[in-house]
Amino acid sequence: MWIIGVIVIGFVVGLIARFVLPGKDSLGIVLTTLVGIAGALLANFVGQAAGLYGYGQPAGFIASVIGAIALLLLLRIARRGGGP
Repeated sequence: MWIIGVIVIGFVVGLIARFVLPGKDSLGIVLTTLVGIAGALLANFVGQAAGLYGYGQPAGFIASVIGAIALLLLLRIARRGGGP
């Protein structure tokens, strides 16, 4: 049952990240959710490894959005080709 929660939170984080970082991204629901989940995993790993916050704190949600924004930026660079 927890996997449904992860998917829903990932989707919400992905939507917030796309709202904060507007642009012409042609991501569907699935990719938005995957970016949100990956951003949350990235932020969780970095934040807990650095000792900034623990499990279930509001800072984790904020960091998840920041992680998803970073992944969206990397996705844009990768799609553009990264070159001049």
